[in-house]
Amino acid sequence: MVSIKGGRKRVVTGAVSTLTAGLALGAFALSGTANSAPETVDSARHTKPTVVLEHGAFADGSSWNGVIEELRADGYPVVAAANPLRGPASDAAALRTVLDHIKGPKILVGHSYGGNVISEAAAGDDSVKALVYVAAFLPAPGESALELTNKYPGSTLPDALDPVTYTQADGSTATDLYIQQDKFRHQFAADVPAQQAALMAAAQRPVAQSALEEKATTAAWKDKPTWDIVTTRDLNIPAAVQRFMAKRAHAHTTEVAASHSVAVSHPHLVAGVIERAAHATVR
Repeated sequence: MVSIKGGRKRVVTGAVSTLTAGLALGAFALSGTANSAPETVDSARHTKPTVVLEHGAFADGSSWNGVIEELRADGYPVVAAANPLRGPASDAAALRTVLDHIKGPKILVGHSYGGNVISEAAAGDDSVKALVYVAAFLPAPGESALELTNKYPGSTLPDALDPVTYTQADGSTATDLYIQQDKFRHQFAADVPAQQAALMAAAQRPVAQSALEEKATTAAWKDKPTWDIVTTRDLNIPAAVQRFMAKRAHAHTTEVAASHSVAVSHPHLVAGVIERAAHATVR
């Protein structure tokens, strides 16, 4: 596992059983600093897959903008899918319509609750060559995002939420969850510039409360190569929870001292991990 703090890296031994010093993060390594250029795949020898990005709760596709710029500069086709945030099963079905439309190999990336979605959407899809989880959930069948969040202490999300209950067309009630705008930066994006975090707070998309309670039915990470970025200053999903899930999935793990919005605050790092997953799995 690679741990990044203050722009420098150090190798941590024993955190992930499948990583050894000789393999250097399962045939890839972070070279230089967190700000060094990501490894570019040799297009003469490798086919570059399409990278499909799935955002999580309280965000939208624009949260990937910095990552998209990095990937496109290195020649990767990229699609940032719109996540309905209604529940893992229905959201995975929506994502599969995107995956089915894209020809050739794909790398599937999920942030936060988007991890629940890619874990289900990629199951049984041989065109998805690798999964990359970014401060994300890696649920096992029978687990929910809410259950995993509470597995270890550290999440301050409940006190920052702004629930909105409404009546559905059938007369039943449902609840959408937002983050209170005046608490958004501290809770979700502490290492993002204040003005940018304010825009993110205003544009956030709510997640259905029931989506966080819905249990997973499958886990594509059990049989696909998996990479994971663990955010050690995360107030949504505690680092201890992220480490537990990464270790269980035998993921190639990178740790970074970042908030939950690591794709916004460290797009170069996130793009680098995605490219390494592509380089290791697509020939």
